[in-house]
Amino acid sequence: MSDGLPAHPVPPQADDRLRWLRSPAAHAPGSGEVRLVETHMSWVLLDDLHAMKLKKPVQRPPWLDFSTAALRLQDARLELRLNRRLAPQVYLGLLALKWHAGRFSLLLTDPAAARSDEGTLDWLVLMQRLPDAWMLDHLLAAQRLRPQHIDALAGVLAPFYRQAARAPLDAGAHQARFQAESRLDAELLQRPAFGLTEAAALNRRFDAALAQLAGPLARRVLQQRIVDGHGDLRPEHVCLRTPPVVIDCLEFAAALRQVDPFEEIAFLGLECEMAGAAWVGPQLHAACAAALQDEPPAALVALYKASRALLRARLAAAHLLDAQPRTPGRWLPLAHRYLAQAATALGHIDGGAAVDAISAARPCGSA
Repeated sequence: MSDGLPAHPVPPQADDRLRWLRSPAAHAPGSGEVRLVETHMSWVLLDDLHAMKLKKPVQRPPWLDFSTAALRLQDARLELRLNRRLAPQVYLGLLALKWHAGRFSLLLTDPAAARSDEGTLDWLVLMQRLPDAWMLDHLLAAQRLRPQHIDALAGVLAPFYRQAARAPLDAGAHQARFQAESRLDAELLQRPAFGLTEAAALNRRFDAALAQLAGPLARRVLQQRIVDGHGDLRPEHVCLRTPPVVIDCLEFAAALRQVDPFEEIAFLGLECEMAGAAWVGPQLHAACAAALQDEPPAALVALYKASRALLRARLAAAHLLDAQPRTPGRWLPLAHRYLAQAATALGHIDGGAAVDAISAARPCGSA
C-alpha cells in the first residue's frame, strides 16, 4: 500500500509513521474510520476490519527490550506464534513497514523469512478486528454476561491447559517467583506518599500464607501442573463470540507465563468480581477442574487470588509514578479496592488478621 503523498527523501520519525498509519492509505478499502489506541508498550491502529499493533521502542528490564527494529521483529514473531494457540483465526500475520523512494508502504511478510533491512522501518502484527460487544469487559459492563458464555470459555481454556507445554521449573524457583513479586508489592505499596495504610499488614499476611502453603505449592510443580500459559488472562483479552478466543498473551517474558492454570483462572475471576460478577470465578474454576480432573487445595487458590490482587494494586499505584499520569484520580481508589480483595482472599487462609494479632501481642524487642 502506497501513501500517494509527495516523496520526502529524509527517513521519517515515529510521529510521521503513526500519522501515515492512521491515514486511509495504510488500510484496506472500506475499512472505515481509523482509531489509535496507546498502551504503555504499544500503539494499536483499529479500523472496522483489522487491528495493527506496533510496539514502542521501550525497555523495561529485566522483562522486555523493544529498543531496536530487530528486537521488535523477534517479539512480533513470538506474539504471532503464542497467540495463535488460543486465537488462531485472529492473528493474521506480520506487516513490514517500508520506506522507499520517500514513501511508506506495508508489506505482508512471512514471519519465518522476515529480516530487518535498510528499507524496513518497523514491524506490525496484523489481527482480525474483534467485535467490541462480545469482549468480556463489554459484556460485564452491559450486564449481558451469561453462564453459558463462561461454560463456552471453559471449553476453550481446559484443552489449552491440558495440551500446554509443562514449565521447566523446580519447586524452589516457583516459590521464589511469588516471593520476588511480594517484595516488589511491599516496596511500592508501602510508600508513604500513597497512603495505602492497610498494605503493610497485607504484605505480612501474604508472606506468612506463602510460607504456610509452601508444601502444596511445591506439589503442584512436582505433579507437573505448571504450564506455559497465557500470562495475562483479563476480561479485555477474552472475546466470547462462537467459539471464544483469547488474545494478547504475555509473549515477551516466558517466566511470567509459567503458571498454574488455576492461578490464571483465579485472576480472571478476580477481575470479573471487581466488575460486579463474583459468580464468574467459581463457575469457571468448577468447569475447568472437572474437565482437567484436577482440584488444587482451596487455600492455594486463595493464595493465587491474593497474589494477583496485590499485584494489581501495585500496578494501579504505579501509574502515579509516571511523569504525567493519565486520570490520576483513578489509581489510588482502585488500589484500595484490590487490597480489599487481597484481604478477603487471605482471610480464607489465615482466618482474618490472625497473623497481625499475634505480631501485635508480641512484647517489644522479642524475636
